[in-house]
Amino acid sequence: MNLSGNTVLITGGSSGIGYALAEAFLAANSQVIVCARDADRLLDARARHPSLHTWVCDVSDEESRRNMFDWVADSFPGLNILVNNAGIQRDIDFTHGIDDFQSGENEIRTNLEAAIVLCGLFIPVLAKNRQAAIVNVSSGLGFVPSARMPVYSASKAGLHAYSMAIRKQLSSTGIQVFEIVPPAVDTELNPLGRAKRGRFKAGLSAATFVESVMKKLEGDVLEIGYGATEDFMRASRAELDRHFERMNP
Repeated sequence: MNLSGNTVLITGGSSGIGYALAEAFLAANSQVIVCARDADRLLDARARHPSLHTWVCDVSDEESRRNMFDWVADSFPGLNILVNNAGIQRDIDFTHGIDDFQSGENEIRTNLEAAIVLCGLFIPVLAKNRQAAIVNVSSGLGFVPSARMPVYSASKAGLHAYSMAIRKQLSSTGIQVFEIVPPAVDTELNPLGRAKRGRFKAGLSAATFVESVMKKLEGDVLEIGYGATEDFMRASRAELDRHFERMNP
């Protein structure tokens, strides 16, 4: 991937990994559009980077993401990179039945369905432009699931499978499909769950992680891990089972 001269749309781009990716693409002299649900955070992001284009969007909502697609397709017909980064993570305990799952935001809709729909919407736009790419941000938990976060883990496993499948489907179109597989990164993901675990804080910053990611994107590495997730991506089933037991004592 050539990091410069692109027009890039990043979902969930006002904080965390998405914001770090936005900064990195801007630094590489690409045009960047970010969407997020929080208008104030988008204003803050644009205040720090006036060249950033922003749009308020809840990617889990059909009308909201369709409105964003219409705006982007009309205003940025040269869009050549879509980054599906928006995601939510929740601790859900099914020993209490279904109530815990139904009482909060839907991880499947945000983490998996939104990425699938946005790919479907934007592929005709991407196919018209050179050096087109889709970048899906999954998770190490898509390879080794967490018992505390079963739905999040399942949604990211689904995104991994989808990324593999459309990479094959799109191989004749000129659209590359990348998958970024983060380990635990210091972001605001799952604040309630992290608070339960004593204000858990990952030791890896989003900026440091993205610095590594950008180098691998530039090298056309299609599945991008970091640290433990590089091991997960290459592990045998027996090794994955051992990782699972260690992660879920």
